[in-house]
Amino acid sequence: MEYNTTRSHLIMKEYGRHIQKMVKHLLTIKDRTERQKNAHAVIELMGFLNPHLKNVEDFRHKLWDHLFLISDFELDVDSPYPIPTRETLRAKPKPLAYPKRYPKFNHLGKNIEVVIDKALKEENPEKKQGFANAIAYYMKLTYSNWHK
Repeated sequence: MEYNTTRSHLIMKEYGRHIQKMVKHLLTIKDRTERQKNAHAVIELMGFLNPHLKNVEDFRHKLWDHLFLISDFELDVDSPYPIPTRETLRAKPKPLAYPKRYPKFNHLGKNIEVVIDKALKEENPEKKQGFANAIAYYMKLTYSNWHK
């Protein structure tokens, strides 16, 4: 009897050991056209095993990426999508650049500062008065929300 602890490690658990064995068998096929045909069959089977992926926008692209990941990027077939590499799949995203400028009045927020700057640059006195009324109303609203 063969136990799972003695078997090879599962690379992607959602596809199971049989898909992993099929991909391992794909690596042993010498004829390129036969290997390509079998790779498409494995992709179809992977799609059947994970029907929730069909709602994803590029689910076929994801399946091909998973196929190359399971084969440890050694599979030599023609993919309809760009073939991923270890570096691209393991790459960390760049850190986000957060603004260095903090609002002067934290309880009012940055947006009110932007509106005040717009009001100061306004030339039309009627619009300037409208900005002032809107700013005053918003400040009263935030004051009443924060000081209940």
